[in-house]
Amino acid sequence: MMRGVEDADIVEQVALSTGLSTAIATRVVEDVLAFYRQPVEEYVRTRHARLQAEGGKNPEIFPRIAEELGRRLVAPPDLSERQLRRIVYG
Repeated sequence: MMRGVEDADIVEQVALSTGLSTAIATRVVEDVLAFYRQPVEEYVRTRHARLQAEGGKNPEIFPRIAEELGRRLVAPPDLSERQLRRIVYG
């Protein structure tokens, strides 16, 4: 096992296909896995804050987040705009 990466084959494939060193490929794989392991609530809050910082307004942000959630590798159940608002604002 490489520094917490459970599947060394993934690291090896990334290193071979990109020419990255094993150390850098391990970090890339760890970053990708961490992104997909992020709880939905954390993703929604983080993404909302980022889109707001870029000047987005809630009527544009919440539909965009809902769409993005549907495209995730393992998509969560569909969340309504109201559910997304509750995640962000409580």
